[in-house]
Amino acid sequence: MSGKSGSHSHEGFDAVFVGGGVIGLAGAWRAAQGGARVCVLERAEPPAGATDVAAGMLAPVGELSFGEPELLSMMLAAAKLWPGFVAELEAASGEGAGYLANGALVVALDRDEAGELRRRHELQQELGLETEWLTPRRCRGLEPGLTTSFVGGVHAPGDASVDPRRLALALAAALRAAGGELHTGTEVVDGLWEGERLVGVRAAPVGDVYADAVVLCNGAWSGQTPWLPPEARPRVRPVKGEVIELKPREEGPVASRNVASERVYLVPREDGRLVVGATQEERGFDTTVTAGGVHELLREAYRVLPDIAEMELAGMIAGLRPGTPDNLPIVGRGAVDGLVLATGHFRNGILLAPLTGEAVAATLAGTDPPAAMATADPARFAAAEPNPMSLVAQRATKDMGPVEVGR
Repeated sequence: MSGKSGSHSHEGFDAVFVGGGVIGLAGAWRAAQGGARVCVLERAEPPAGATDVAAGMLAPVGELSFGEPELLSMMLAAAKLWPGFVAELEAASGEGAGYLANGALVVALDRDEAGELRRRHELQQELGLETEWLTPRRCRGLEPGLTTSFVGGVHAPGDASVDPRRLALALAAALRAAGGELHTGTEVVDGLWEGERLVGVRAAPVGDVYADAVVLCNGAWSGQTPWLPPEARPRVRPVKGEVIELKPREEGPVASRNVASERVYLVPREDGRLVVGATQEERGFDTTVTAGGVHELLREAYRVLPDIAEMELAGMIAGLRPGTPDNLPIVGRGAVDGLVLATGHFRNGILLAPLTGEAVAATLAGTDPPAAMATADPARFAAAEPNPMSLVAQRATKDMGPVEVGR
């Protein structure tokens, strides 16, 4: 594949992105807007990977957890970007992204849940976040479909949602409009090397793709990249999640905002559909939809919004979130020259996409990424990374036989 000349002896791109989910597409679009010549390689059709099964909650407040201040900083910084990001994206692509600035309501169904939710609300208040504790009557004033028996809830009016599938299609259109290339049905099977530097990838069926930088952004599969030496593979593991989709059978939505309890969340779409998620299991790369998972989601959703019983069960799907040891994403320069990482976003890939896109574009341009992304630096794992063999020995081992490429 041809393009403008890079620093190596081959013609190619400024950056090739391995993975075409929302993270890869956002980074490629931002880089292309800055004048970089970029190419995205994705084995499926967008929406791909975790993007295809994400609920799309933009909930830095409602999803707040104890003991994760760095992640909260990232989430809040990303949430501030979303209104401008989605407006710019929709103008650039001519496509809607299903963005709803509808707020969120987290309810406690019993006294134990209420105690935990009160503690979270106190933390939200200490951090100066916009939340309010509501009585059951006030909660039902916001969401009349709520169960008649619960203890109370927390309203987070600043939380929002987006349709990840529509978002991915809009990003793909915006990327192409900005001059970027997107190749689907493309499997990356090897890296291209000049000495110790990664200078591109070999992909089927497009062939060799040379670039000044290779951005690894294929989510849960990034930690299993066989064409990278072990010390350069990010510390990412797959975490299985099952979600279901419900369609309305009558006029009017069951919920107008994100609604959640301790065990389930429900995210409405513009057309009245409701996404219910999500289970969380350490099952490797298993993406089987299980009867137990669907039963659990429907049972817990019914406890919150009984009217879901009248909705059509429209779909069930399982996907893999990219988890990391500290629940923070891994974004920045990798352990080998020419490699950039943008992975490990776990449950927050959709929310963090605008911020990650800016960070990747800045890294490629040689400028400082947003300050909120500083703790995503891959170097934080460097001391703990295994280094069983040198780069040269690793490539020699690969030459001994074929390697199964999984994704």
